[in-house]
Amino acid sequence: MLKGSIPFLADMVREMSIVPEVDFMSISSYAPESGRVRIIKDLDTDVSGRDVVIVEDIVDTGLTLTYLVGELQRRDARSVAACTLLDKAVRRIIPTPVEFVGFEIDDHYVLGYGLDYAERYRNLDRVIVGDLNALQNDPDAYVQTLYSG
Repeated sequence: MLKGSIPFLADMVREMSIVPEVDFMSISSYAPESGRVRIIKDLDTDVSGRDVVIVEDIVDTGLTLTYLVGELQRRDARSVAACTLLDKAVRRIIPTPVEFVGFEIDDHYVLGYGLDYAERYRNLDRVIVGDLNALQNDPDAYVQTLYSG
């Protein structure tokens, strides 16, 4: 969640009329062997008694976001809300409230503006729909088209 949200977060905080405090967490994907979420990089800030907004690049199944909301509530945050650039609600497994949504999208594989495939395409200034099969065959499938002058 950390890497993908940075472009969206940066643009968002530049538009705020308050002085936000920003901190980062990095969460692993669900480990196939255990089915559990693992915190890779934890917050440096104590959230106890504070209002927290989780900023995501994309929310799909809701599994990671649900875990994260619960974790921050266990840390006694006064409130926890979720904000996402893209909401792929059609893939939701767990009903997870997302209070602030940029765009709802269908079940497409998307790249750019923080979203990647094998660490590629994060730096695109826009979101594009990609062909997952093409990317699995060649992670650089779109590099020539998207990055040539």
